Amino acid sequence: MKRNSFKIIIIAGLVSGSLVSCTKKLNLLPTNDVTSAQVYSTATGYKQAFAKVYGAFALTGNSGPAGNGDIQGIDEGTSDYFRLLWCAQELPTDEAVVGWGDVGLPDFHNMSWSSSNVFLKGLYYRSIYQITLANDFIRQSSDANLSSRGISGTDADNIRRYKTEARFLRAYQYASLIDLFGNPPFVTDADALGSTLPKQITRKDLFNYVESELKAIDAGLADPKTNEYGRADKAAEWALLARLYLNAKVYTGTDRSTDAITYSKKVIGAGYSLISDYTKLMRADNNLNTGEFILTINYDGLHTQSYGGATFMTHAPVGGSMPASDFGIGGGWAGLRTTKALVALFPGGASSADKRAQFYTNGQNLEINDIGTFTDGYGITKFKDIKINGGAPQSLDYADMDLPIFRLSEMYLTYAEAVLRGGAGGDNATALGYINLIRTRAYGNANGNLTSLTLDNILDERGRELYWEGFRRTDLIRFGKFVEDTYLWPYKGGVKTGKGVDSYRTLYPLPSSDVAANTNLKQNTGY
Repeated sequence: MKRNSFKIIIIAGLVSGSLVSCTKKLNLLPTNDVTSAQVYSTATGYKQAFAKVYGAFALTGNSGPAGNGDIQGIDEGTSDYFRLLWCAQELPTDEAVVGWGDVGLPDFHNMSWSSSNVFLKGLYYRSIYQITLANDFIRQSSDANLSSRGISGTDADNIRRYKTEARFLRAYQYASLIDLFGNPPFVTDADALGSTLPKQITRKDLFNYVESELKAIDAGLADPKTNEYGRADKAAEWALLARLYLNAKVYTGTDRSTDAITYSKKVIGAGYSLISDYTKLMRADNNLNTGEFILTINYDGLHTQSYGGATFMTHAPVGGSMPASDFGIGGGWAGLRTTKALVALFPGGASSADKRAQFYTNGQNLEINDIGTFTDGYGITKFKDIKINGGAPQSLDYADMDLPIFRLSEMYLTYAEAVLRGGAGGDNATALGYINLIRTRAYGNANGNLTSLTLDNILDERGRELYWEGFRRTDLIRFGKFVEDTYLWPYKGGVKTGKGVDSYRTLYPLPSSDVAANTNLKQNTGY
C-alpha cells in the first residue's frame, strides 16, 4: 500500500446491507456463508472484522468498485459515505452545483427533496449500515465472548482498544444522523438481535447519548498522535465533541459554546500544526499531512477502489478544457462546479491573493445560466490526485488521496466562533490569532490578517477554508442563512436568482420506506 498505516483487510461477504426496510433490520446481521462464530474465533478474525468497520467509510462493497454492494437499491458507485454526505452538505448551498440529471440529484439545488429521494435514502442507510457493523463488533468484543473464545493477554487488550474505537465510529455516525435527519431509529449493542423494531430517538436525546458515549470512551482511546494513521484517538473524540457543541443550539435549543471552546482547545493543545501550503492539503500522498489531519478516511488507488470518496472528489469536478493530467486522473466526469457566491468570498475573486481561491476559469463562465452545462460555473481545483512533489499516483482511475474528517483549522474556527457567541474560557485576542494563523498561510504573509472579528467574518472564513469538505449546509443553518431569504445564491430553491424556502428543510426526511416498515417511526415535520 502507499503508506505504513492501518491496512484495510476485508472478509468478503462478512456483512451486507439492504436499502429496503433497513431500520426494521437495524439490529440484525444478514446471514451468509461466513458466520460470526467463524469470523470471531481468533484474534486475527477480530482484526479483520474491525477493519471492515473502518473500511465501510471508504469502500462500497465486497467485490471492488462494483458488485456485491453493501447497500442495495442504489447505484453502488454513488453509495459511498463521503460522496452521499457531500451531496447532502454541499449541493443545497452556495458552494456547489452538479450538472448531472440523475433522478433526485437536482432536488438538492431546488431544495425540493422528498422522503423518497434515493440519495438521501442511500446516506441514511449507509450511516445505519455502519452503525450496524459497529454494534456487532462491540457486541462480539465483550469480555465474556473473548473469554469463551480463549482470547486473552495482549490480543484481548488490543481487541478492547478496537472496541473503544468502534464505539467512537458508531458515535460519529449517530452524530451525522443528528445533523442530517434529527430523529432516527436507535439501536446499540445492548439490544438483543431481532428482538423488536428499533425505536425512534429524539434529536435532543440522541445528542445526549453521543455526548455521554464520547466522554465514556475517552480513557480507552489512544493519546493524540499515537495511534496508527487513519484510526481514531482522543483528539478525534475531542474534535467531534467540539463540533457537536458548536451546533448544540440547533440540535437541542441550548447553547454550548463554552464546551465548544473547552474541547477545541484540547485539540489545539495536542501538538497539531498547519502545513505550510494550503494548496497541498488534498493530494495523493496527503497522508504525510499528519501535522494537520486529526482523522481521515483513507483511500488507496489499488486497494480501496470505489467511485465515491476521493475518486469522486478528483474526477467529478474535471471537465471542459481542464487537463485531466493536471489532476492525476485519466479523465474527468464533468459534473461539479461552484457558484459565483463562493468566488465572491475571495477578494479579487478567482485572481485573489488568497491561495485558497483554487478556481479554474479558462472556458468557464462565472454566471450559471444552465446547471446542465459544465462550462457554466467555475471549476474547483482543490482536489488533485498527484503527489505533493508533483509525482504520479498509483492509479489514474481510483484516487490515493485521503479525505480529512477533522483537521486543525476547523478547531481554530470553532474556537473563534464559540468565543464570539459568548462562550467562557476563551478570549477575543486568541480567537483573532487563530484566524490570522489560517489567513497567514492562505496569503503567504500577514497582508491578509484581520484586526477584529465578527460572526459574519467567521462564516466567510469557514467558506474560504473548508469549502467542498462537507460543512456548508450545517454552517449556514447555524448562522440562520440556509432556508432564509436574507441570503441568496444562484439556484437556491430552484430559482436562478435564488429564493427562500420552507423552514422545515433544515432537516432531511426519514425515508418513506422506513417509516412504512417501522411503526415506531414518525416522519419529520413537513414531509
